[in-house]
Amino acid sequence: MYLAANGRPDAPPAPQGVRRRVPAAVLALGAVSLVTDVSSEMVTAVLPLYLVLDLGLSPLQFGFLDGMFNGATALVRLLGGRLADRGGRHKRVAGAGYLLSALSRIGLLLAGGATAGIAAALAADRLGKGVRTAPRDALISLSGPAESLGRSFGVHRAMDTTGALLGPLAAFAVLWATADAYDAVFAVSFCVGLLGVLLLVVYVPSAPGAARPAARPGPPGPATKPAATPAPGPAFAALRDPAFRRVLYAAALLGATTIGDAFVYLLLLRALELPPVLFTLLPLGAAAVYLLLAVPLGRIADRTGRRTAFLCGHGALLGAYAVLLAPVSWAGLVGVLALLGVFYAATDGVLMALAAPVLPAHGRAGGLALLQTGQALARLLGAAGFGAAWTLWGPRPALGAAALALAGALAAAWRVMPALTTPAAPARKPTPAPPTESS
Repeated sequence: MYLAANGRPDAPPAPQGVRRRVPAAVLALGAVSLVTDVSSEMVTAVLPLYLVLDLGLSPLQFGFLDGMFNGATALVRLLGGRLADRGGRHKRVAGAGYLLSALSRIGLLLAGGATAGIAAALAADRLGKGVRTAPRDALISLSGPAESLGRSFGVHRAMDTTGALLGPLAAFAVLWATADAYDAVFAVSFCVGLLGVLLLVVYVPSAPGAARPAARPGPPGPATKPAATPAPGPAFAALRDPAFRRVLYAAALLGATTIGDAFVYLLLLRALELPPVLFTLLPLGAAAVYLLLAVPLGRIADRTGRRTAFLCGHGALLGAYAVLLAPVSWAGLVGVLALLGVFYAATDGVLMALAAPVLPAHGRAGGLALLQTGQALARLLGAAGFGAAWTLWGPRPALGAAALALAGALAAAWRVMPALTTPAAPARKPTPAPPTESS
């Protein structure tokens, strides 16, 4: 069994006293994500303004489009993971996803103000993200030792968040230079996205070192006959593992009670009566906190337990909702953005680091795709549900209901996930052999 050999994914690492460098493949993928996120966040930063304030969509309509933008591509995620596991084609599948997302910016340009065209372009962007995310995360998890995955994912997410930090700034600069020309933002985003694809092709290795044929326990075979790479199992084979199921259930439950960042920023904009152009700058605060804390919280999660970090991150999100329910001041705005950054730093990469060691190498992309799909579908329901509640009840009652739901989900997740914290024997620490006489 994989877990018997490597320990639970939430167990602290074995004391070895050896500081490992971040794998080169992780740094290369981080550079790709940085550039791609500049492109993506340029669109994300202006999209609520474009849809709600410029085109006049209602909160309910925006809620459904936002849910599509953040995860209505479940089957494609599963397909991407499945294709990546077949023959270890993680880089090629991820590259196709990056290219599709870049081309979706052309769709936004051609759509004009047509809601159907915008929805199709957003669907294409999310198709690309759905295809690439699991193969990319599988490449990260296969590039280094399991006990330092929190740090590896933290480094990648920090680089990714650097792009998220630069993207809104780029969008703001383009809007300022072109007198609020949204088409110019989409055009620049397309060019930057193509640069990310080029970086992937040139610098990311097709097969990281840790992904090469693994030594598996068992009787030795002929020295001249290498072991065949195991074929990927069924798409839902990961659900057979009870530890993975618990991670999936908790992530989906918590995802269904999040309202989406765009709604948080819209609530801040309305509460403080900020000029609409400043909407593009609000994500910078959360991104800056995420950038500062992604690596430290990843290392803390490796040392103290990834489950605890994951749940505490959602506690920070609940704190952000509580601040929004109170009369919002400028100090409250800073607090909300800081808590939102803590939430992402403690959950995004940590969830992948928590789940990856449970999955076998030959089925890791498919398993991570299944986890990401469950979380994405849950967030789709959460975004649409909050948009409907806002439309029917108003923003404050809807937010109060969301906060109560998140508190209940946290209590339930605390009960679902304790099995992952069962102490395990120190990972990869062989039993000392009895002393023998030297010859």
